[in-house]
Amino acid sequence: MIAGFSSLAVAELVSALVRPEAGPVTAVGGAVIDRSPTALKEFAVRHFGTGDKTALELGIVVLLAVFAMAVGALALHHRRTGSAAVLLFGAVGAVAAVGRPEGSAPDALPSVLGAVVGAGVLFALTGRLTTTPPRPPASGSGSGSGSGSSSNEAYRTFDRRGFVITAAVATAVSAGAGLLGRRLTSSVQAGATASRHDLVLPVPDSPAPAVPAGTGLDIRGLSPFFTPNEDFYRVDTALVVPRLDAAGWRLRIHGEGVARPLTVGLHDLLRREIIERDITLACVSNEVGGPYIGNARWLGVRLADLLREAGVRPPSAGGPADQLVARSVDGMTIGTPVEAVMDGRDAMLALGMNGEPLPFAHGFPVRMVVPGLYGYVSACKWIEDIELTTFDAYDAYWVRRSWAQQAPVKTGSRIDTPRPLASPEPGTVPVAGVAWAQHRGISRVEVRVDGGKWHTARLAAADNRDTWRQWVWEWPATSGRHTLEVRATDGTGATQTGRRTGTLPDGATGRHSVVVDVS
Repeated sequence: MIAGFSSLAVAELVSALVRPEAGPVTAVGGAVIDRSPTALKEFAVRHFGTGDKTALELGIVVLLAVFAMAVGALALHHRRTGSAAVLLFGAVGAVAAVGRPEGSAPDALPSVLGAVVGAGVLFALTGRLTTTPPRPPASGSGSGSGSGSSSNEAYRTFDRRGFVITAAVATAVSAGAGLLGRRLTSSVQAGATASRHDLVLPVPDSPAPAVPAGTGLDIRGLSPFFTPNEDFYRVDTALVVPRLDAAGWRLRIHGEGVARPLTVGLHDLLRREIIERDITLACVSNEVGGPYIGNARWLGVRLADLLREAGVRPPSAGGPADQLVARSVDGMTIGTPVEAVMDGRDAMLALGMNGEPLPFAHGFPVRMVVPGLYGYVSACKWIEDIELTTFDAYDAYWVRRSWAQQAPVKTGSRIDTPRPLASPEPGTVPVAGVAWAQHRGISRVEVRVDGGKWHTARLAAADNRDTWRQWVWEWPATSGRHTLEVRATDGTGATQTGRRTGTLPDGATGRHSVVVDVS
């Protein structure tokens, strides 16, 4: 255990000098995420929510502890073999780090150097358990005597003082290395934090229309119309949130049909026309009635304008590329239909979220936002590269894992209040929630009790067709256990289906319901 701690602490220090994502726990965790079956990923999101990454890292640490104890037991009997096992595990971490989409040769250093130190500490500690070879029989002693037989046996001695000193020194030095690594990482990230703090968002050239009166209903338990940044859902594969310095950020636009490749920085974007829009984002992993949806006011630059400046034409205008592949600094790839980005909707490179620069967890300094599409085909965070290609030529990250190439957001609705298994009193009970059909809008919401007649809910005022819409139905509740069910109709007249399907391959379908006990 001490040797394992030493190995991880040294790796932490070295990763601070290379890059935080190169640490063995992060690298192995990333490799596990990349190679996990889709069903396992969905299980993690469903049961751990936005804490899925913490659960994975804790699991890796527990497995490392078990591995360390097993290697320690081996080293007691086979000292060199035990130490070699530590080096082997370091090689696994190194391969995982270099094999990441954004990995490079230096990323192997934290795992390699950490393993070398861990192996050395293990070798030194087990050396304090010494085996004394058999002593030759005394001259003239009888070979058949019991005392003679006992004197020829090898025996083990425990250098208690030497073990304690070695263990204490190794632990203290390792703790110091780990703390120094954390300090260096914080120092490196301080520049990014300062760049976000110093970024002053411009006044939009095209501000969002004023939110109509009555958009937000004042009902206890109902989701607010705008989701606070700290409550906005986060679903991605980054075990370490990238912290980029705004001054050094660049975005490259290139590929098929790009007549004039572009490279732009943040200040280049700030000099362009800035738009402000209210847009609801949804994750394809959101199950019926799930929490992975949120509404925010976004500030940014129209992506279509940049693409036209680069000479890009949509397929409907004869352009050769039908897919835009966005790449993140952490290696994530997201494929978006070029037609959707250039059809007039407010697809943007977002710089701000709810009146402040993007939070690091949500893509600072720049991310993509495309109304009407699930995040896995549109919402690239920490974006650094846009390549124009075709869906036939390239499958993005999630498509290679059995998700659909294209995924418009499906019409959905959710009951926020009353909560499942709530116990309201008989009488008038407000049943309220949100409904969404981004880029189509919501025209009607209906609620029914115990599979009976559908009742039309009262809709809050609509902001725009790219945002969710609140609703409420005043239920004359009677005593007993009841099932409340909701469905929505979008702006095209299509009503939400009642057929339940899972999230794979292009989003869940079905009606949300809750059971309550009125008493």
